[in-house]
Amino acid sequence: MERRRDPVERAAERSGDGSRDLYDVSTWEPRSIPDLFAYTLYNAVSYGFRAIVLLIALAITLSLLVSPAALVLEDPYLAGFFALSVVPAGLLAAYIWYADITTSEPLRLVVVTFLLAILFATFAAVVNSVTRPLFGVGFLGSLLFFYLIVGPIEESVKLLAVQVFAYRSDSFDAVIDGAVYGAVAGLGFAAIENAIYIGRVVGEADPEAGLLTTAGGIATVRALAGPGHVIYSAIAGYYLGLAKFNREYAGPIVLKGLLVAAFVHGTYNVTVGIAPEIITSFLPIGTGLAFVGYVIVYDLAIGYYLYRKIARYRRTYQSVTNGVDGDSRPELTEFEPPQR
Repeated sequence: MERRRDPVERAAERSGDGSRDLYDVSTWEPRSIPDLFAYTLYNAVSYGFRAIVLLIALAITLSLLVSPAALVLEDPYLAGFFALSVVPAGLLAAYIWYADITTSEPLRLVVVTFLLAILFATFAAVVNSVTRPLFGVGFLGSLLFFYLIVGPIEESVKLLAVQVFAYRSDSFDAVIDGAVYGAVAGLGFAAIENAIYIGRVVGEADPEAGLLTTAGGIATVRALAGPGHVIYSAIAGYYLGLAKFNREYAGPIVLKGLLVAAFVHGTYNVTVGIAPEIITSFLPIGTGLAFVGYVIVYDLAIGYYLYRKIARYRRTYQSVTNGVDGDSRPELTEFEPPQR
């Protein structure tokens, strides 16, 4: 976005007197000692604040991972269940990365986004824990909690993991990159959430209960929940990418993405506890199978919404770049491997 200029600077340029020194009139850069002091202090405070936030997030993350880590040290087999619980989400995130028809995203940005999502997820955990009692018990309380707190907060922290680093990079040079980094942030969020849930369930389980049975059951449930995080944050990320290239409407665009992601996220949380029972009342199947079926169908429905956006972007990209700069490639079929 072009820098806005004061009328004095614009007039000087029009008059051909572009070499005039307009320092402290309509332009500014650190020259004097006070300038340099203010410049240095601002940067120190700015970076210091970010460092403090990251340190707080790291401290909370480590405290939340103490229990899972202790369980893994006691029984290393649990690490396998932690890893398996994020496989479906990881495969989905990889698919979205693969669908980026423009350019491959640098590994360092992908890794940093993943790690930031893990750190920032702890803020959502704290907010959820603190605010949950405020909504009381019952269906209405849960409804308000999921729609007003869980959905908006969790999608916001995942989007923040993209915005603070990858979004500012020159490598973030296409709208679809937002979906890629959003998916990676969702994967990071799912990874730590799964670790915490699995650690908690295994730690509180009856000692006489089989470890494999307990860990396998909760790992399966978490594996089903993980792809949703990837889908929701990829949707919000897509709109973040759209906002980067439409600065005039950046705020409303980002807000729209967050509202959509938070709504579908909250709807999942509200319905996943009651839909399986409704399904079993109409179909001769068990609650477990009804739960699995509902989660898969819900993710497929919301995933199709995301797929349509990515597919339309790909088709449009192929259409406008076909034959440009001597590129006479025939239009690729949807989601054919991009040339990187």
